[in-house]
Amino acid sequence: MSVDTRTRTVAHGDTMLPYRVIGRIAQNQDTVTLRLEPVRDAAQPFRPGQFMMLYSFGVGEIAISISGDPTAVGDNLEHTIRAVGAVSAALHDTGVGGLIGVRGPFGTGWDLTSAAGGDLVIVGGGVGLAPLRSAILAALAARDDYRRVVLITGARTPADILFRHDQRLWPAAGAIELHQTVDHPAPDWDGRVGFVTEPLAHLTVEPGKTTALLCGPEPMMRFCAGSLLRKGVPASDIQVSLERNMQCGVARCGHCQLGPLLLCRDGPIVDYATAEPLLAVREL
Repeated sequence: MSVDTRTRTVAHGDTMLPYRVIGRIAQNQDTVTLRLEPVRDAAQPFRPGQFMMLYSFGVGEIAISISGDPTAVGDNLEHTIRAVGAVSAALHDTGVGGLIGVRGPFGTGWDLTSAAGGDLVIVGGGVGLAPLRSAILAALAARDDYRRVVLITGARTPADILFRHDQRLWPAAGAIELHQTVDHPAPDWDGRVGFVTEPLAHLTVEPGKTTALLCGPEPMMRFCAGSLLRKGVPASDIQVSLERNMQCGVARCGHCQLGPLLLCRDGPIVDYATAEPLLAVREL
């Protein structure tokens, strides 16, 4: 079946652009990073933490954060996709040469400017590391702007670890202090075992000079934020990435509402001073 790749204007007025898959990197058994290039027109430049609406032709559309390098030259995109539903599975399975529709970028980004001159603490749990990767790459491109850059990553098992090459390269270059942990070790695993909250609890921070970026399951982010608050880091200096059912990307459908926020517009990145009271409400 042929696919119509002409630019398509969707009902709420923004434009979907066709992109071609030019590379695939298998991260683990259910997660892949797709490298995309525009067929013709390219999307606008993105900020770390923003997302795109990705469309699998004939299947559907979902929001996926951008995991590529915001400082890279050119118009290519990278998205790291875990196959958990029909649309994400179809996107995940798109082969080299296949076409994907792209809208965006949408939403707020990680505020790295506020961290300049101080320490940057980044905590990613599971696939939550993917939306943080663009912030890590941006921070490394301006490494002299920060004192310490600390990265704490967690995965269910060693086989589930994302961005293995990056996680070997970054600390080896002396640019990042890496604390890596898994929930369930394999026989050949000689690293830390436990949750990301454990290395964070032992981390020494200077409260007035620390900015934290957190992404992962909401319970993980709540516990990590609580640990940082107990260390004296202000809630306004803790940033979290929140997810809800984003469908339009332009704050019209209301599916991503969280209290007073429409997360496709007011998020996904918000400070914890904003997020904490909302996350405290069960089933909100």
